[in-house]
Amino acid sequence: MYASLGRLSEARNMLETIGKSDVICCNAMIDGYMKFGDVEAAKDLFEIMKEKRVSSWNTMISGLCSNGMIPEAEKYFNEMPEKDEVSWSAMIDGYNKGGYSKEALEVFDQMQREEIKPGKFVISSALAACANVGALDQGKWIHAYMRRNRIVVDAVLGTSLVVMYAKCGRLDLAWDVFEKIKWKEVFSWNAMISGLSMHGRADDAIDLFLKMQRDNVKPNNITFVALLNACAHAGLVHEGLKYFVRMKREYLVEPTAEHYGCVVNLLGKAGYLKEAENLISSMPMKPNGAVWGALLGACRIHGNVELGEKVGEILLDLEPENSGRYMLLSNIYAKAGKWDKAQKVRTLMKERGLKTVTGRSIVDLNGVVHEFKAGDSSHPQMNDINLILEKIIQEIQLKGHQPDTSQVLFDIKRGERKRRSSTTAKSLL
Repeated sequence: MYASLGRLSEARNMLETIGKSDVICCNAMIDGYMKFGDVEAAKDLFEIMKEKRVSSWNTMISGLCSNGMIPEAEKYFNEMPEKDEVSWSAMIDGYNKGGYSKEALEVFDQMQREEIKPGKFVISSALAACANVGALDQGKWIHAYMRRNRIVVDAVLGTSLVVMYAKCGRLDLAWDVFEKIKWKEVFSWNAMISGLSMHGRADDAIDLFLKMQRDNVKPNNITFVALLNACAHAGLVHEGLKYFVRMKREYLVEPTAEHYGCVVNLLGKAGYLKEAENLISSMPMKPNGAVWGALLGACRIHGNVELGEKVGEILLDLEPENSGRYMLLSNIYAKAGKWDKAQKVRTLMKERGLKTVTGRSIVDLNGVVHEFKAGDSSHPQMNDINLILEKIIQEIQLKGHQPDTSQVLFDIKRGERKRRSSTTAKSLL
């Protein structure tokens, strides 16, 4: 109780009174330390524990993952004398949350090699990893495994399958799973609406939202995020604004900064930049970086340098460590031919010691996940890949399309004399 409330000194005093030989109390203390960020204290206590059960190791792994210390969590995981389902699930889930989805699938494969039957939570985490890297074949294998072992597809597993199939581009299979979920929870509906949204099927997303109400399922804040994003993708400004107004008035869902960001994105993409700016000014809470970022992105789309400069300055003050904001503002200047200002933004970024996040693409081919990074040519089939890309680029150009060359021109203006046009086209693909 003390640990869960963050009163760690009182919790530790209680533990000292009981004695460190009580494994359950030690686990509770370690969990408290981890939840409130005192990782070193958790490690120290773990080291002096006389008896370490599987649950003790699991607490350490989960805590390290939640604190973003994935490599250390992996070290503890590998050192465990024995593992249970929670151990595997904690490591896979930790990898997922830390952005290491490929490694999460490798751990899942290790489970198969050791002939450990995955349970519900491990399967759900593995499906999330498949969704993140687009590993459709592996996702299908997991679905087939569930059928073979007669694992009941409840709302949790069903939703995981819906998300996986939707993110892997198989909306038909996602829909099939959704229809077969016997007892659908609100998060199941949200997942399917989001899937339709990301594929640009806004009308179907709205129809499903209406069906959700007919089935007496109350929408929540996530439902409206999915719905507003669907409208933004399809340019349905009127419908999006209508649901934004109705969400509080009729559905009693209080709009958050995320909802305002969705509407700013909706208005901005459609070219209503002034209206988007006015909406930000009227927000009942302080606009965050995501809200301003949506407007800055719209400024780039529509080439509004004046507003982009204003919003960019706000963002650089608000998020001085976010390299993506500098890049976006620099690109706005470069697209408008304002090379001096673009150079100043890049110089400021360099002075602050910021680097751009390397672009990555992940492709699943015949069950093997291939990862590509911008500027990296280490893939063993890189020559063949480049030949195919050149052919694709030629086909694109024959159809009358040209890649965005603003970044290439910017580099030339800086005197970097690099042949970047081919690389830029490839990164777009």
